[in-house]
Amino acid sequence: MGDYITIPGSFRAAPQDATLIGDVPGEEHLEVSIYLREREDDPLIRTRPHVIGAPHARAPLMTRDQLRSERCDLYASDVTRLAAFAHTAGLAIEKQQPERRLVKLAGSVAALQAAFRFKLYYYSAGGAPFRVRTGWLYAPADIVALIDAVLGFDSRPAARPKLSRPLDPHALTGGPPNQIGRLYGAPATARMGGGQCIALIELGGGYRDTDNQLAFKAMQLSPPTLVPVSVSGGRNRPGVEPDADAEVGLDIQVAGAVAPGATIAVYFTPNTTQGFVDAITRAVHDQQNRPSIISISWGSAEAHWSQQGLKAMEAALRDAARLGVTVFAASGDNLATDRVGDGLAHVDYPGSSPYVVGCGGTRLAFDGAGISAETVWNASGRGTGGGISEVFELPPYQTGAQVPRSVNNGHCGRGVPDVAGAADPASGYRIVIGGAAGLIGGTSAVAPLWAGLFALLNEACGTLAGMPHALLYGNPGVCRDVVDGDNKDSGIGYAAGPGWDACTGLGSPDGARLLRLFRQAAAQS
Repeated sequence: MGDYITIPGSFRAAPQDATLIGDVPGEEHLEVSIYLREREDDPLIRTRPHVIGAPHARAPLMTRDQLRSERCDLYASDVTRLAAFAHTAGLAIEKQQPERRLVKLAGSVAALQAAFRFKLYYYSAGGAPFRVRTGWLYAPADIVALIDAVLGFDSRPAARPKLSRPLDPHALTGGPPNQIGRLYGAPATARMGGGQCIALIELGGGYRDTDNQLAFKAMQLSPPTLVPVSVSGGRNRPGVEPDADAEVGLDIQVAGAVAPGATIAVYFTPNTTQGFVDAITRAVHDQQNRPSIISISWGSAEAHWSQQGLKAMEAALRDAARLGVTVFAASGDNLATDRVGDGLAHVDYPGSSPYVVGCGGTRLAFDGAGISAETVWNASGRGTGGGISEVFELPPYQTGAQVPRSVNNGHCGRGVPDVAGAADPASGYRIVIGGAAGLIGGTSAVAPLWAGLFALLNEACGTLAGMPHALLYGNPGVCRDVVDGDNKDSGIGYAAGPGWDACTGLGSPDGARLLRLFRQAAAQS
């Protein structure tokens, strides 16, 4: 097969706080995702991220159909070389999707271990066993030159839902999601998000139609059109994982309450790096549902991601930006340390990606007259994530935002979050799960809140917002500035203040001002 070399970025360390069980039997069958390296002549390389109101936005966006056609031809030789490698190694090609730069290989554990020269083990951390590999992956040099990532061997959990419940389980001091949306001025558009599709990424759990019917009836709204999408073996499975079910219900009921006319496609996938990346690429390149907005309420600290996992995910998020798809992600509920436990500040990914709108959390106080106060969410050891990325440099749109240096080492990097919204569960969102209403909060509520708002904006403007960062940072007055509070954990973290800060970003939404700004930008495009 030629000389073997390491696959860059493939190193994985052994898990902490887990017990080795034994070898994974060689006869077990696995399917792995190979993400091809972006070629220099890739059509999207020539396409800038779509930014509403920018001069280059006047050029027509490349459609998903056009991209698929061009990439099928462009990556044909790469797929052929991978197929030859797979045949020699006794593996089968299960799927080829050049638009996603994805090839799926399948075979026995024994054949895969021989092909990529590694060893698989089972570990346990008190729950179901999971597969683990340690060290590097290897492949022939000509194959390594083609790929960004090989995902699917390691099945340790990749992320956690960013939701939080009140400490008092009987607390009902919050409001239904549509009330929160109205407090933030969600505009009443002609079709309330009609013609838009919001993609929700779910790494487990499921929803019950009866829960959604009860929730939307209580809000005097018709339930949105829901489309469950199975990715890499994931499926709608309510009743197995309570926290994941709560996350799915929260996402659907918040996004659907703000934009009840939008279609909501729910991408169910396993909670692994492979599943996470596969779900994002599926949503970005979905030619059937065609999401214009993606909401992600799952994540983990940047330090927990492998380099190849980050590389594959960033390529997918970059594709989203170039196709005009706006992506929102929660910034985390574990304050500035993200509970990594090393005495340092950490930000959560994918909320820290420069192609994503990172969503932080506030404590919202309101009465019959509207919002009476809004501060940084930091209560009882939980609160909004935020800080300075150790992975991504300061993006151009943040150069004038006076992003502070990292409290860790003075590093100047991407600041997180970009925006914020109500997240404190003590005054959170009234959600129906398992037939019962209860309060749920967390920054995982903020991502679908903003996703719903952008479905309304896209509909009202008749165009895709794409990456809204430059427009938002250039017009910070469209957000409600949150100036009080901090996200410090044991003294580590950041304080809020006028303008952008590493707790709530530019602030929470002002729907009326957002609509005026984006309509004006669309008219100029």
